[in-house]
Amino acid sequence: MMTPIKGVTAPQVNSHKFEPYLREQSDASADFSFQTLADVSKTILHHAFWLAEQKQTLSTKEYKKLLFAQGWQGEEKKYLKIASTFGKFAPEDFAQVEPRTIYQLAERSNQYQKVIDRLLDISVINQETVRSLIQKQRTPKATEQKKPSIWRRLKHGGRYCQIPPIHEATEETGITLQRMMDEEGLSVQKIVAEAIALRQAHKEGRLVLVENCGELN
Repeated sequence: MMTPIKGVTAPQVNSHKFEPYLREQSDASADFSFQTLADVSKTILHHAFWLAEQKQTLSTKEYKKLLFAQGWQGEEKKYLKIASTFGKFAPEDFAQVEPRTIYQLAERSNQYQKVIDRLLDISVINQETVRSLIQKQRTPKATEQKKPSIWRRLKHGGRYCQIPPIHEATEETGITLQRMMDEEGLSVQKIVAEAIALRQAHKEGRLVLVENCGELN
């Protein structure tokens, strides 16, 4: 987090326009660590707005010099993002919102644009209100329906097919399958394989069911 500004004046800048803010910062707290949560949240937005204005006012060289003097290189982008995200608000509007939430909204401003727009219509913004709007916007991901599969993996990397249990009120399939096993001495696997082969042949037109076919004299 940036160090609070205490009377910073950038080169060749008409600094008197920022004096009310700088005096406020100086009078509000001599030690940042003793600021209340509200002070911290307001200070973040104050710094962000001030820095964004400096970027617009100063030349590129002067702006870089300011960043260097304050040790802000690499940190300025997130504060400029905050200034861009909350440009329609006043720092006092977010006094009751925790700093982490402010950063979150700014960093994901595209994702939370509806939340930010909704806050413009709220007279009193607080942490509970913001969190509630964020939760309402989050839509649970649709549970992906897995495609049924009969394949099972072996430890060595191979696989085998496993037919799920067949539930029937009449138990006809199970009774017929058991009778075939008993009468023909075939395994379940063999009977199922033959049945599937016959069905596939019928689908492909290689098997034709002929009814009432008598012998020719």
